[in-house]
Amino acid sequence: MSGQVVHFEIPADDLDRAREFYRAAFGWNLQSMAEVNYTVVSTTPTDDQGRPTSPGAINGGMFRRGEPVDTPIITIDVPDIDAALASVESLGGTIVHPKQAVLDMGYAAYFRDSEGNVMGLWENAVR
Repeated sequence: MSGQVVHFEIPADDLDRAREFYRAAFGWNLQSMAEVNYTVVSTTPTDDQGRPTSPGAINGGMFRRGEPVDTPIITIDVPDIDAALASVESLGGTIVHPKQAVLDMGYAAYFRDSEGNVMGLWENAVR
C-alpha cells in the first residue's frame, strides 16, 4: 500500500546525548551506521527483514541536525519517488532534498508541503 507512514527521523545537535536520552527514557534500541552518519532507531520488534511486527508500529532514525532538515520528519512510503516529487510540486510543494540512494535499501527524498512542513519520502529498492 502506498502512502503509509513508515519511518520517522529525529535530528539532534549532540547525537551521543540524544541517543542516551531516548535509550534511557523509552528503552529504544539505537544502532549507529557510521558509514552514512546515521543512527537506526528501533522502537518495536522487527522481523528478519527489519519491518515492525506490530501492526501500525514504525521505527526510525536519528542524524545530526542541519539545514534544511532541522525538525522531526515523518516519512511516507511511495512506489516511485520521482512521480511523488512531481505530484508534490504540481500541488504547490517544493523539493527540499532530491532523490538519493540509501545504501542498497532504497531511495529517500525530502519535500516541503503546502503548509511549510518538511516531510520525507521512501521508495524501497525491491518491492
